[in-house]
Amino acid sequence: MYRPEIKVLDCTIRDGGLINDHLFEDHFVRAVYQACSLAGVDYVELGYQASKKFFSPDKYGKWKFCDEDHVKKAIEGIKSKTKLSTMVDIGRVELDQVMPKKKSVIDLIRVACYIKDVDKAIDMVKHFHDKGYETTVNIMAISTALQPDIEEGLAELAESPVNAVYVVDSFGSLFSEQIHFLVKLYLQYLQPKGIEVGIHAHNNQQLGFANTIEAIRKGANYLDATIFGIGRAAGNCPLELLLAFLKNPKFDLEPILEVIEKEFLPLREQMEWGYIIPHMITGILNQHPRAAIALREGPDKDKYAEFYHKLVHGD
Repeated sequence: MYRPEIKVLDCTIRDGGLINDHLFEDHFVRAVYQACSLAGVDYVELGYQASKKFFSPDKYGKWKFCDEDHVKKAIEGIKSKTKLSTMVDIGRVELDQVMPKKKSVIDLIRVACYIKDVDKAIDMVKHFHDKGYETTVNIMAISTALQPDIEEGLAELAESPVNAVYVVDSFGSLFSEQIHFLVKLYLQYLQPKGIEVGIHAHNNQQLGFANTIEAIRKGANYLDATIFGIGRAAGNCPLELLLAFLKNPKFDLEPILEVIEKEFLPLREQMEWGYIIPHMITGILNQHPRAAIALREGPDKDKYAEFYHKLVHGD
């Protein structure tokens, strides 16, 4: 439970933004950053650095793009040791528009990719590393990847300047035994090169927190979580549970509980996230949650048996 190497990254704004098209108000983003800073969280991820050629600012909020001026305004006046992170997707970022680290308040850029695109992710990691940033690679939907492909990708990543590589249970479908296997496999390739392993768990089967614990037990040191478990579909490992589990005196749970009370309870009246049956169904079937999200937005949102039948039998 206590290792000084452990880093906690809060991705409340980034993963939560997948619910509302990244339209969080500045005061909410500021409250999250302030709470995480007071709580001793190592990183706060504010959103994506997406290209406006691919995503329209008329539809998406500012945290889809994380322009430097918007980020600076949101954290202005907050004295904190908590570092800032953003995420980029393969093919959805303009590399030349990412300024050098010495001109930015962002510390860490995380590259999200599928296993087939690891080579592209490595090129981006090298680009951001040369600009002075810390980097991670988050291999999405790892539950759908074949072991030979994973091993090939890890072998390539081991020769890159990346700081950490994440096991990402995008569909919330993995169990503890699979988490054990994957973390040990990642460590086999990455640990000799001084590269850390991370865990990003979704909560479709109410295992986000449990699987994060299991990853910690097997040696993962970069831990993703979100306040009140907010995140796309079933949400993520709740930050408040994780901080309570980590017996590290640098973490303080009280600021997180306070921001939940003041900001997240009202937000919960406007947005839906967390464990519900449709997301459980996509989790046990190892499927992307898009079908469950569509169901919850339609008139038949609680017809669980019919939804399950359609996904299993296709009629």
